Amino acid sequence: MTGFDANANRRLSAKLHRRVCLVLTEDALLAEEVLARKKLSAEVAGRLSDKVVLIRPGRIDAVLDELRKMGHTPQVVGKVGEPRA
Repeated sequence: MTGFDANANRRLSAKLHRRVCLVLTEDALLAEEVLARKKLSAEVAGRLSDKVVLIRPGRIDAVLDELRKMGHTPQVVGKVGEPRA
C-alpha cells in the first residue's frame, strides 16, 4: 500500500461558511502589504494562506475603498446584493 492509499481512509473535518469575503492576492508580498496597512489590518479576521486574507463580515466595501486608495484595482467576484427578507 502506498502512502497515498494509507491516507485515503483518514477523515478531514471542514466547516463551510456562507457569505465570507476573501482577499486573494497574486503573491504573498501583496498579502503582507494588506496586513501592514493599519486601516486594512483592522478589517482582517484571519489569514488563510500566504496569499489569502479573510475579511471581517460587512467590511468588504471599506477594504475595497482602501485598496483603491493604495492604487490597486481589486476585482470583485461573486458579490451578493442586499440580504433577502
